[in-house]
Amino acid sequence: MEATPSATSLQLWGAGAFGLLIGWLVYYINRYRKADVQLSDLVTLMGIIGGGAVLALFPAKTDLFGAYGIGLAAGFFLYFVVLIFLVGTSSNFTIDFFLDGRRKKPTGEFYIPDQIQDTVRPMGDES
Repeated sequence: MEATPSATSLQLWGAGAFGLLIGWLVYYINRYRKADVQLSDLVTLMGIIGGGAVLALFPAKTDLFGAYGIGLAAGFFLYFVVLIFLVGTSSNFTIDFFLDGRRKKPTGEFYIPDQIQDTVRPMGDES
């Protein structure tokens, strides 16, 4: 068996930061999508996370790939934690923002922006 050289701290931090960035972007893209979720979106997401380019940069079963995976998960969930914190500290949003995008108008009443789609629509209703 060949001994694989261990990664330096700089390489591990770099792989983790890269994963953090990709995880943050994946959550952002899925949170603010305009159309319904489709199977092709899942395939694209899997391509982003485990694609050939990532495996070429960070070979499987190495410390670099492990750091990338940890960074990916951290970025994905950190986005949600930051969003929870910002909504919680704002006087213009309540927890309902996570359900349907509800927020206050400058007059103080709540509304749901027009560009936000309902989370549940009747089947066959494409509007």
